[in-house]
Amino acid sequence: MTQLQNKIAIVTGGASGFGAGIVRAYLAQGAKVVIADINVEAARLLAHELGQCASAIGCDVTSAEQVRAAVDHCVVQFGVPDIVVNNAGTTYRNQPMLDVDEATFDRVFAVNVKSIYHMAHAVVPLMRARLSGVILNIGSVAGIRPRPGLTWYNGSKGAVNLLSKAMAIELAPDRIRVNAICPVMGATAMLEDFMGLPDTPDNRARFIATIPLGRLAEPADIANAAVFLASDAAEFITGLEMPVDGGRTI
Repeated sequence: MTQLQNKIAIVTGGASGFGAGIVRAYLAQGAKVVIADINVEAARLLAHELGQCASAIGCDVTSAEQVRAAVDHCVVQFGVPDIVVNNAGTTYRNQPMLDVDEATFDRVFAVNVKSIYHMAHAVVPLMRARLSGVILNIGSVAGIRPRPGLTWYNGSKGAVNLLSKAMAIELAPDRIRVNAICPVMGATAMLEDFMGLPDTPDNRARFIATIPLGRLAEPADIANAAVFLASDAAEFITGLEMPVDGGRTI
């Protein structure tokens, strides 16, 4: 039997990178998935590829109205979500902290942190009503063992990691589990920004050398953790800050 049979999920930022990996894994494990992404065309293409158990909606996670619309879309298409993965995230090019302008700072915290506030307001009442639900927040090892040049991004992911624990405590009486998955950097669209250097084999090698298992994170690595934590096999796990990092945070 598949691990997420008959489950309903929303994945933000689900059209590419780690998010798309989670979407594919959830579908493979029997779930129905709403792909919520600011790039609605990419979301639609992925949903079309994956078939009738996937549905796409455009969603800027910094907008409470658009997050609410994504949840409403899920309820209409498939039903009340059992699982929400707050995966949408952003960063900026690695640089000294005082060189980051205020607009960039505000956007990083709006996308990475405030989006979770918006999603909680939209989805927690639905989960509370039936005393069941799983919320997975994609944090980062940056919030555990920060790299230089990404100070404000590191802070935003530290907030995600801690928020997940605080949410887990408050929502436990409602049988809503909340966990954070903390990836190390992967070969996604944000890799060059994290490195602050061109994505060349030599530059990658310098960063890979800081990861004991000797490679970057792959979407499947994050997806496998997201499947387990959303499944009934993890029914007694909440408030976890799970590094998926090849040993980077040791």
